[in-house]
Amino acid sequence: MMLSPLARARVQVARTLADAIRSSKGLSARLLGWRARPVEGCTVDADVALMLALDDLLKSSDLRRFAPAEARARLAESVSMVEIPRLEGVSVAPTRLRGDAGPIPARTYVPEGLAAPSPCVLFFHGGGFVTGDLDTHDTFCRQLAVEGRVRVLAVDYRLAPEHRFPAAVDDAASAFRDVATRAADFGVDPARIAVMGDSAGGNLSAVVSLKTRGEAHRPALQVLLYPALDATCAHRSHAVYANGWMLTKAMIDWYYEHYFGADLALRRHPDASPLLAPSVEGAPPALVFTAGFDPLRDEGVAYVERLTAAGVSARHVCHESMIHGFVLTGGFALACREETSRIIREAASALRNGFS
Repeated sequence: MMLSPLARARVQVARTLADAIRSSKGLSARLLGWRARPVEGCTVDADVALMLALDDLLKSSDLRRFAPAEARARLAESVSMVEIPRLEGVSVAPTRLRGDAGPIPARTYVPEGLAAPSPCVLFFHGGGFVTGDLDTHDTFCRQLAVEGRVRVLAVDYRLAPEHRFPAAVDDAASAFRDVATRAADFGVDPARIAVMGDSAGGNLSAVVSLKTRGEAHRPALQVLLYPALDATCAHRSHAVYANGWMLTKAMIDWYYEHYFGADLALRRHPDASPLLAPSVEGAPPALVFTAGFDPLRDEGVAYVERLTAAGVSARHVCHESMIHGFVLTGGFALACREETSRIIREAASALRNGFS
């Protein structure tokens, strides 16, 4: 992703500060001591604790003081500091998908030597429906394609507040229907298309999975990474992890205010909160991955319980020492990269071999 000179300078300052903390036992002990304290019997990963300590100093995760356009640039800056190096062995190309409101920008990732037709992951990026784009999640999509040996198609759906709810939902559903209908054009096996996303992208993946029930084409699998599934924010984890864990209650409110506007009733709409849908019967199998120190954690747990009760095959894995957004931070915290690789292997295996 392209950063401005000022943004590159801020990234360098943050990296220098991180190196200084790591190399100074005294400073590290003072900054990380309280950050590594147990919460409900669990302790955050040590490298993640350092990332949190840096955020305490730099306030990088608090985007509320910025207009949406600047907030997007700031998120891109933060991701560039913590992501893994771009993997080789993957062909990346822009494309466009057909949407009801016009063409939807997208990007394809094809690992070297992958024959067509192949399994495909239709990926929806996170960012609270306001921030995030193809570039913030480019490195993750490369990793997903290379390590999963799958074709990845990342969707650049419309963002709020320029395009409020349900614009993102409309784009996500249109993108899936277009890829499934024109699968041969993309080198995709139409029977092996997964929808996958992190945070807001997990929300869109779950919503598409529900909206396409009974249609000629539907996802073979939904993979939800610390998903946002209930915009009423009524679950216990929202109170326990309301502050200090990168994604805060104040930031969630900021995102939702931009996404929904002033109409609070929209937050209970099934296309906004799939956990509150009248029925989830007939949804595709689901893999749901949550983070232990995440206000959204209990939403994912509740959704798996709801799917299972409705007879849908669903599996939940909680990455207990992680925080929200950890799949993008593998360049800073080794454990984040390792956990992300495990997610990719499990998702690719379920897509290729079937859910069991």
